[in-house]
Parts: sequence; structure tokens; C-alpha cells
Amino acid sequence: MKSFFTKLFSPILNLFETANTSGTPATTPANYKPSHRLILIVVGTLFTLLSLGLCVIAINSGIMGGLFPAIIFFAVGLVAVVVGSLGSDHAVAKIWGNKS
Repeated sequence: MKSFFTKLFSPILNLFETANTSGTPATTPANYKPSHRLILIVVGTLFTLLSLGLCVIAINSGIMGGLFPAIIFFAVGLVAVVVGSLGSDHAVAKIWGNKS
């Protein structure tokens, strides 16, 4: 099942999976901690839930302009959940701002 989702979300994962430009094999980044992955998944889930709430409010109030922030929050939440659950250690560190 994980391989199916990895193939499905490969366009998102490929943005963050590139280890380095020199072509040497990737090692675990210096600033990676397992808690970073957990925090990324939790924050991504919160953003996704926030976007769903914004959709409900925007549709019920009839203000379709409220769907724009919902789409943005959903996209950010989806990327965070996908990278946090399917991405490598290097991808998670890259989200957190690893400079290597």
C-alpha cells in the first residue's frame, strides 16, 4: 500500500527527495530528528482539518471567495502529511530547512 501512495504522490515527493546536486548518496541529515516527522504530520493534519472547516463555512455563508484560503490550507496540509508519512529523512529535514 505504501508503494502505491509513493507512486501516486511522487510529483510532490520528488521536490523534496533530491538529496544533493553532487550525486553522492544521501546520508541522514545532521538536523533530522524523529520528532520533526511527527510534528510535520500533526501540523499537516491540522491544516487539512482547518481547510475542511473553511470550506463548510464558505459554502454555508455563500461567500465563494472563502474557498481560496481553504484551497491553500489544504495544499499545505497535504504536502506536510505526504512528506511526513511517505518522505525520506532527508525530505523531512529539507522541509525543516536543512541547508545541506
